[in-house]
Amino acid sequence: MTTFSPILQKTFDGTIWRMDIDEITSTLALEIRNEADRTTSFAAINLPKAHVNFEGYTTHERWLTGMETVHNGVLLLHYFQGENSPVHKGITAINTADGSELWSNYSLAYDHLSATGPVLFNTQMLPKKLYVHDIVTGKALRPYNTITDDELIKQIQVPQYLPQQQIPALLQHIEPAGGLIHYLEHNSYRIVSLHTLNNGVLQQWLYVLDDEHICYEELLMTDIQKLQPEAFVLHKNWLICLKNKAELLVLEI
Repeated sequence: MTTFSPILQKTFDGTIWRMDIDEITSTLALEIRNEADRTTSFAAINLPKAHVNFEGYTTHERWLTGMETVHNGVLLLHYFQGENSPVHKGITAINTADGSELWSNYSLAYDHLSATGPVLFNTQMLPKKLYVHDIVTGKALRPYNTITDDELIKQIQVPQYLPQQQIPALLQHIEPAGGLIHYLEHNSYRIVSLHTLNNGVLQQWLYVLDDEHICYEELLMTDIQKLQPEAFVLHKNWLICLKNKAELLVLEI
């Protein structure tokens, strides 16, 4: 019987607000927001080595900042135009290996990630003109071309919805709450996330199954007020999920 345990289990000081994965280096980047002290910090995880490259990184703007993307060993961060503005302005590039700053430019803003590099624009110039930039140096390479600079689609698998009547046989003793089941198959394993009721209180569970056994189970959240979104994503063979919104679990399946 195969059983799994996390290759990495790490609790952060705040809510894991956003995750992204570097398709080239398989680095997981995290944006962590702590509303109590109004601090946004960032972390980078080397998935192949199950190693935390850095954590607790903050910019000079400790709250009004966030993550744009991570690619080719570089994490791009953004700022906001103001406290009540969703508009992004400015970019800081961080080396995901050690958390050192590579470059910053407060006139640029991020548009999207192409297969040839990040597509940025100067917020001080109208009309908006898009350029492909070197993500390591920040240098503008050339004007963006919709034909040659295809958008980069990252190979991150997200679960599908599974009707309650199709719940795997190994879990048929469980009555899901709300009928909301998330499901994904990988390497002959089935990954399932669902909600249950315990004395009227919602809980969210994660299961990894083979044909005959429950290989892993984890109570991800309890005492929650409403059904939660999908609890996991998959990149290559790494199953990535959150526990209590602040704890990262990584399994290799």
